[in-house]
Amino acid sequence: MTTSLSPAPTQRDSTAARPPWRDWLALGLLMFPVLLVAVDNTALTFALPAIARALEPTGLQLLWIVDAYPLVLAGLLVSMGSLGDRIGRRRLLVIGSLGFAALSAATAFAPTPEWLIAGRAALGFFGAMLMPSTLSLIRNIFPEPNRRRLAVAIWAAGFSGGAALGPILGGWLVEHFWWGAVFLVAVPLMLPLLALGPVLIPESRDPAPGRVDIPSVLLSMLVMVPVVYGIKSVATEGPGMAGLGSIAFGVVMGIVFVRRQHRLQHPLLDMSLFRNRVFSMAISANILALFSFNGFILFLAQHLQLLEGMTPSAAGIAMLPALAATVAAGLVAVPLVLKVRPGYVVAAGLSFSAVGYSVVAFGNHDGGPSLLLAALLVLALGVGTAETISNDLILGSAPPVKSGAAAAISETGYEVGSLLGTAVLGSILTASYQQNLRLPAGLEAMLPGASLHNAGETLAGAVEAALLPESVAGAVRDAAAAAFDSGVHITAAIGLVLMAAAAVLAAVVLRKVPKAA
Repeated sequence: MTTSLSPAPTQRDSTAARPPWRDWLALGLLMFPVLLVAVDNTALTFALPAIARALEPTGLQLLWIVDAYPLVLAGLLVSMGSLGDRIGRRRLLVIGSLGFAALSAATAFAPTPEWLIAGRAALGFFGAMLMPSTLSLIRNIFPEPNRRRLAVAIWAAGFSGGAALGPILGGWLVEHFWWGAVFLVAVPLMLPLLALGPVLIPESRDPAPGRVDIPSVLLSMLVMVPVVYGIKSVATEGPGMAGLGSIAFGVVMGIVFVRRQHRLQHPLLDMSLFRNRVFSMAISANILALFSFNGFILFLAQHLQLLEGMTPSAAGIAMLPALAATVAAGLVAVPLVLKVRPGYVVAAGLSFSAVGYSVVAFGNHDGGPSLLLAALLVLALGVGTAETISNDLILGSAPPVKSGAAAAISETGYEVGSLLGTAVLGSILTASYQQNLRLPAGLEAMLPGASLHNAGETLAGAVEAALLPESVAGAVRDAAAAAFDSGVHITAAIGLVLMAAAAVLAAVVLRKVPKAA
């Protein structure tokens, strides 16, 4: 079994005679789209309260503002990874960068929730071109395992660094300009890549890729969209025909998709990759690590701003130590696998995430933000460790000519984990808030109908409503905080169980992967 910790046949294309410094410069350029995606996601999270006040979305619309981008992106990642194998990964990266920057600028001026949701969905189309391209290019620029492992750690640190920068930059932009300014950061971040990428980043592609199977592309979308919609529907409205039927339809389409891949001479997704237990377990670890991290950040960002009264930038700075810890953990994990089997390192990272969630599930949140921030720090250490090593295992266990497909699957796992973290945990949090909210009696006579409706939909709406009549402001705020806190305990308990189970599975399945040479 070939893993990331043993040499594999390589495909360098135009990189064979390149001096090492050009490889590291190319990696530096690849960090710009990585930073862009990470900054975009976390900056948006911290802009949600401002968006809720400015556009007055419903609770479901607010979730779709977050989820529309990763939903489309996750549905297209495999297709785009396969397309990059065929037309060239660098070419696809440049096309995606141009489209992402242009659409980000247009989305910044969305006047309605529907416009913003549509803009985020369109960004997902071009975003799907970015991340598989960066990771697959790394696989071919750095064929030697130890250098590749360090490059992957830097790539993962770019995500964490962008996540750390996003709240601070996004918070500052929201405070000094308006929420739409968080989208405009895409334009300057893409300029270095567009200017120097064609010169410094070597092109690579699958030498015998076959044609793109359009029905498979459509089927991949018909799997992701209905399943996520169904999960959101069940979480917010309870089990019903619409939600369960949507999930069932997505599962059926998934079966059709898999069977079609087995029949095709040149499948969109090479299903043989999943026969490798290391590959499959590493994908699962990636999904669950990001599931826990993004779900946690979603409710913590709202807690810090709406219940603790922090400004967006202050909330971002408060979370900075934990997000920086993600970077440090990923870099420390690289030399650690020289002495410890990587399976145990991944399991330890997932165990840290479980401990972080246990602090939230069983802790008292009334004493300020310290407990939640400490839990995030522990969780971040675990995510940084697990994500770095699992990504390297994914790349190293796939043939180099299939690096685009492997990178796309890795990124699909990343986005599916992020998506499920916000969709599942976010939906449960919203549903728990709406079901447990007990507003003071007689509030209907004191608040306009729209304000009363918004207070029942989201925490942001309740905080906004509490600013209107001072006589009931404290009662409204206390009721909203209690309802929100009930959802936090539930989501944390779910995260704890999932992370603990994943840690055990990783230790068992990956136990035979050897230490790095």
